[in-house]
Amino acid sequence: MDYRNLDVPYFSQWETPEMTLAVVSEGTSALLRDPLWQNSGAKTVEEYARWAVNICGMACLKMILAARSETHPILSLARGCTDYGGYVVNEIDASIKGLIYAPFVDFVREQFNLSAVIKTEIPATGLPAILAEHRFFIASVNSAIRWPEREPVSKGGHLVLVTAASQESIRFHNPSGHDRASQADVVLSLATFDRFYANRGIAVGF
Repeated sequence: MDYRNLDVPYFSQWETPEMTLAVVSEGTSALLRDPLWQNSGAKTVEEYARWAVNICGMACLKMILAARSETHPILSLARGCTDYGGYVVNEIDASIKGLIYAPFVDFVREQFNLSAVIKTEIPATGLPAILAEHRFFIASVNSAIRWPEREPVSKGGHLVLVTAASQESIRFHNPSGHDRASQADVVLSLATFDRFYANRGIAVGF
């Protein structure tokens, strides 16, 4: 089947997508109020809240898999990726480091038969070529991309799923968008996207 013409389902990194602004203003504690937390596959709401702020990459993977009609709880994906070293969990201070690209690539290749290639030093103008060769690009951007009119303080630190690119614009799903317009099928000019984009990511294909 040619998946290129299929719509890509959207998933937030929170089970309740409307919680982004609460998370931005209150931090992780806001997620303790997420009424849908159990859908994540977490054993407790505390486990969910701890992980949810770190799994934008797993949300991107969940969307990729959903595009071929597979449904996976996001914490199930995170646990599997952790087993490969894609996340490093510090049990002393409860911190979570990741997503680490190389183990993630091994994880999706071996567990889901996806092609995956790490791409670095790829400018925004190079993304159309990446998307011509691969179905998706998980791009490192600043999370403030949900407000494209603002000037980010840095580039990178958050992952979005790029689904289309031309020399004029980029289309992507943002796992931490705060409303529908900033979540699914967001279209920005190449120049605007570039202000947030860290010139790296992971190209993924079926």
